[in-house]
Amino acid sequence: MSNLYQLDGRVPLLQAIPFGLQHVLAMFVANITPIIILANVVGLDSQLSAALIQNCMIIAGIGTLVQLYPVWRIGSRLPIVMGISFTFLSLAIVIGTSQGMGTLMCAIIIGGIVEGLLGLFPKYWTKLIPHVVAATVVTAIGFSLLPIGANSFAGGQGAADFGSANNWIVGSITLLACLLTQVFAKGILRSLSVLVGLVVGYILAVCMGMVDFSALSSVSFVALPKFMPFKPEFDLGATLSIIAIFLVSATETIGDTSALANGALGRNPHKSELGAAVACDGFVSSIAGLFGCTPITSFSQNVGLAAMSKVVNRFTIATGACIMIIGGIFPAVGLLLTTIPQAVLGGCTVMMFGSILFAGFGMMARCGFSQRNMVIASLSLSVGLGFTQATQMFAIFPQIVQTVFAENCVAVVFLLAVILNLVLPKEMGE
Repeated sequence: MSNLYQLDGRVPLLQAIPFGLQHVLAMFVANITPIIILANVVGLDSQLSAALIQNCMIIAGIGTLVQLYPVWRIGSRLPIVMGISFTFLSLAIVIGTSQGMGTLMCAIIIGGIVEGLLGLFPKYWTKLIPHVVAATVVTAIGFSLLPIGANSFAGGQGAADFGSANNWIVGSITLLACLLTQVFAKGILRSLSVLVGLVVGYILAVCMGMVDFSALSSVSFVALPKFMPFKPEFDLGATLSIIAIFLVSATETIGDTSALANGALGRNPHKSELGAAVACDGFVSSIAGLFGCTPITSFSQNVGLAAMSKVVNRFTIATGACIMIIGGIFPAVGLLLTTIPQAVLGGCTVMMFGSILFAGFGMMARCGFSQRNMVIASLSLSVGLGFTQATQMFAIFPQIVQTVFAENCVAVVFLLAVILNLVLPKEMGE
């Protein structure tokens, strides 16, 4: 049992599977949603869209395995779960619709290599990210996720039944099941509180007629991943734009790695771990481009799950990665997971996202509440979180600036925190 809370403890497979499945369920819909949206907007046919969804599951599984069990200096050896990033979605839609999916994939392949190379040389840039900067970014990630949890709780943004009584009932009971398990259960069951909430919420949703199984009737048994569904075509402007977003994605991975180390392991991340996590982010994203997928990144909801459950065993998380790969090869597995209603996922994620905020606060406390740290954190958070709520403020700037910053509070917070840390005097009057 105690081995679940150690990175390298030996855990029996049957004990590891439910914990791995819990991680898959926490991120599954968020992992495939970006490619579903992109395919719909670009106008890809349903057969190709289904193949891309499969590819995304396989790539997320591979990326997670590389983080857990590094290849050379690529991979942090930390229990980080990887998935398809929302950060690239708006720019991917612009490039995909105006210049074609081939141009988008070429930009992703090159941009991933750039980020991967950046991750191989952490000593040249990690000095820009002292603990106060990392703590501020982690706090921003926590705040940025709260609306995502709330939208899921209400049924998913844009859903016809958004905010309906059914969604309120299912979301509330799911959340209550998670909370009661977390508070009153002991041992393994407490660590599985999110999975317990998911099962309770899913059964309730089935009883209320909120789950649609019709898609399972016509699914094929096995389907191999589709390699290079789009022929890469180089365009300088598209490539530079994607590289800029990759730098933003790197900041999120740095924040997630810091949050995981602090929230689940009780320590600050090593420079080598930050670099290796970013390297995995980049190089596996290049592989994603070869399979027609948008880039991958670390998933904050799984960081929250690890921080809440304290289950950090690498083998256990690896079983979840294998479930994702199996789900990509056997489409019925993936389709079954897509039937989980958003309200159920929202009920589970509300508390998880709050745990990331709590990890950020803990990091702040360890940094100390000096005048200098107060200025860096308060100004970065107020500008980053405030300005990105009023996106029209950025209308006077070039499109690339709007794409990178207008709706990405984490990027704004990170940039401002780094600048303030560089320009503020080391000693400030208390």
